[in-house]
Amino acid sequence: MSALERVDYSDRGTALTGWLARPVGTTRAAVLVFPTIANVLPAIERRAAMLADQGYVALIADFYGEPVESFEASRPLAEALRGDVDHYRARLLAGLEALRGHPAAAGLPIAAIGYCMGGQAVLELARVGAPLAAVVSYHGLLTTDRRAEQPFGGRVLVCHGDADPMAPRDQVLAFWEEMDAVGNRWHFHSYSGVKHGFTDPASDARGLPAVAYDASADRQSWAATMALFDEVFPAE
Repeated sequence: MSALERVDYSDRGTALTGWLARPVGTTRAAVLVFPTIANVLPAIERRAAMLADQGYVALIADFYGEPVESFEASRPLAEALRGDVDHYRARLLAGLEALRGHPAAAGLPIAAIGYCMGGQAVLELARVGAPLAAVVSYHGLLTTDRRAEQPFGGRVLVCHGDADPMAPRDQVLAFWEEMDAVGNRWHFHSYSGVKHGFTDPASDARGLPAVAYDASADRQSWAATMALFDEVFPAE
């Protein structure tokens, strides 16, 4: 796999920067990757590389269009972005259009995956019925300012830590009911005792009681994703 390539795109006048990973050999599909609240981190770059190794063109989307110095600095940026659901969804759709319009993804079916805030982002795309074959959320936020009102044409996979205080069980049940109300096809994998941020080995160094890496949940959630993609994007 080659190094990540810069992809410049925009959303209503805001300049954004994506990062593209190209596979070597036959390309199966394209995947839009939404990062955490802190935008692009090494763990997210690693996921793009892992997707490319499996034959997927992967584009890491940009939430803010500006550097993020820390998780603390990201919070006001995220609040401003998510304060208006239409504004938020337009920013997410801009990333999808950037991938759809890139020559490396020409004619390919597309999925989206996301982590933490990015996990919420892919669920927002499902809620608006974006043209995606599948979405996968890892330790994502399950709440929304506007519940789904139409079915999503693709598959939904949520990989969730049952001990994640940012998505407690009442929100889990509400999410299931929301998906059922519009007839979505969903899978929900819940890992007991697992906290927020379980896919990032750097989680333990952040010193936050709600956040912890879990190697087993990390492996199992990725395996579940690859199994879903094998169904949605069967190898020829």
